[in-house]
Amino acid sequence: MPETLTIPSADPAATAETTTTSGVPRRPHGKRRARPGVFLALTIISIVLLLPFLLLVITSLKSGDQLSSADFVWFPVPAAVENFVSVFTEEPFAVYALNSVFLATISGVLSTFFSALVGYGFARLRGPGKKFMFGVLISMMLVPGIVTLIPTYLLFSQIGLVGTYWPWVLWGISGSPFMIFLYRQFFAGLPRELEEAATLDGCSRFGTFMRIFLPVSKPIIVTVFVLSFTGVWGDFITPNLMLNYDNTTLAVALASGYVNDQGFPLNNLIAAASILYVVPMIVVFLFAQRSYVAGFATAGIK
Repeated sequence: MPETLTIPSADPAATAETTTTSGVPRRPHGKRRARPGVFLALTIISIVLLLPFLLLVITSLKSGDQLSSADFVWFPVPAAVENFVSVFTEEPFAVYALNSVFLATISGVLSTFFSALVGYGFARLRGPGKKFMFGVLISMMLVPGIVTLIPTYLLFSQIGLVGTYWPWVLWGISGSPFMIFLYRQFFAGLPRELEEAATLDGCSRFGTFMRIFLPVSKPIIVTVFVLSFTGVWGDFITPNLMLNYDNTTLAVALASGYVNDQGFPLNNLIAAASILYVVPMIVVFLFAQRSYVAGFATAGIK
């Protein structure tokens, strides 16, 4: 019976490759070597994805003359850094930004909490019709929000809530079908012994939810809050329809605020304002990315 051949290696840390009796090399378990082709493809894709943002930065640094020039200017010299100052002087940028932060925060906090409450009910409580109601919830995820926007506007108009922030408060209290689904999947994977121990200690259902389930669900809470916050922050159609121009969000102000005396858009100021507009979302994602990814990973446990 032929013996197993061992290929010597100068590096003791890199375990020597072994060959089977048939002579086929067998790599040891551990780190996989990066393939140059995959790395090159990912680099090209990253450059392509960053190209629109690069063009946005270039446009934001152009003066009016450079912007209207027939020849495209790749590197504006001198760079019109004052465009970022004009963003705040031409329009009340800070006011609209505070409106967006307030609206996104209120909606995010309410939607995060009440979606967790409903998801806990679907995951841990028993009752007649629960499966049917969960099926209705799943079917609601298939309905685009734009389909119900006009009927919702007519409803809020009848009760005098158009032009106020109350619609977002009511939407937050109602929860989101997708976020409820994420919570339900996460809570369903937790051991039942947690509930039993809390019940023996005298906790009510709501006390168990507040003291046991919420503290251990930090990844999914961060995930849901980031999704809700960015959804409201980046929404243009709903605030444009529901709010007045004096209390609207930054997304609406960017689309219609920066124009010249003839009504034509000032693209360099719009580009500069757009860069400032996406900075908060980048910061939020950088701080929350670990919990954000973990939330999606753990939501599909069960």
